Amino acid sequence: MNEKPDFSKDANMASTAPAFLSVWDMHSYYGESYIVQGVNFNVHEGEILALLGRNGAGKTSTLRSIARVGEPEVKHGEIWLDHQPLHKMTSYEAAAAGLGLVPEDRRIIPGLTVEENLQLAQIAPPVGWSLERLYELFPRLGERRKQEGITLSGGEQQMLSIARALARDIKVLLLDEPYEGLAPVIVDEIEKTLIHVKQQGMTTIIVEQNAIRALELADRAIILDTGSIVFDGTANEVLENSQLREEYLAI
Repeated sequence: MNEKPDFSKDANMASTAPAFLSVWDMHSYYGESYIVQGVNFNVHEGEILALLGRNGAGKTSTLRSIARVGEPEVKHGEIWLDHQPLHKMTSYEAAAAGLGLVPEDRRIIPGLTVEENLQLAQIAPPVGWSLERLYELFPRLGERRKQEGITLSGGEQQMLSIARALARDIKVLLLDEPYEGLAPVIVDEIEKTLIHVKQQGMTTIIVEQNAIRALELADRAIILDTGSIVFDGTANEVLENSQLREEYLAI
């Protein structure tokens, strides 16, 4: 039997820039189920990192572990953001330290308008992302600012979720399946927005089943398989390696 190809590597070894977000030997559990198994990686400031893998590989669990949301429970390891020990923080403290998680279900608050959703999240006074600047980034939201958030289309709700995270002047944007159920034209619009915020220095981690779209957007890619990292390299390396894509992404 042929041995499985080993695609594992550390793309950060070639970089002299200090890591902005570091995950070291992270182990996470849902009850007794061992989900994230000794994950290590660095993300540099201003990078877009695609976190990829088949269903059940541990992508969302890794993202939620970084965000300190409670489940899965991180039982071992360290997570550092800009010299701050996230592994010692609650989810609220991690959010205050600069993490902005946009979950798959978006969690738009019922009964509040677009503007009220944003105002509720916004720090006072806003340092980087005022309402006016957010409406420039998402013109559709500006046009619908007085509309109840949950009555927006799916794509517009995703825009609102991202804008709401940015309103807190975060340091790292964590996106869980942002393209789920969206038309390609809306995905294009969201990608242009993510490129724009990257140009402003935003660091982003994106978990996405549409691996090709995520890879075309990202600088780097990490591939997970059964809770462990099997590849850490550039997004182009994955796009150019059909064996790697077939082995771990089924594309």
